Amino acid sequence: MSQQTFTVQGMTCGHCERAVQTAIKTLDPQAEIKIDRTQNLVEVHTAQPREAVAAAIREEGYSVV
Repeated sequence: MSQQTFTVQGMTCGHCERAVQTAIKTLDPQAEIKIDRTQNLVEVHTAQPREAVAAAIREEGYSVV
């Protein structure tokens, strides 16, 4: 498992955070997720490849930079 940090743009509320968490948990139910919406940061501890996690976030409509 690895620690991955993403800068995610477009998260403006608690619903946005839950959408991102749900997308990641669907990909990896064992993932540990920490979100700092004010800094646009999503930290994920997962065994999934970085691009797969980024794609899951993008599918929810958020930009990963």
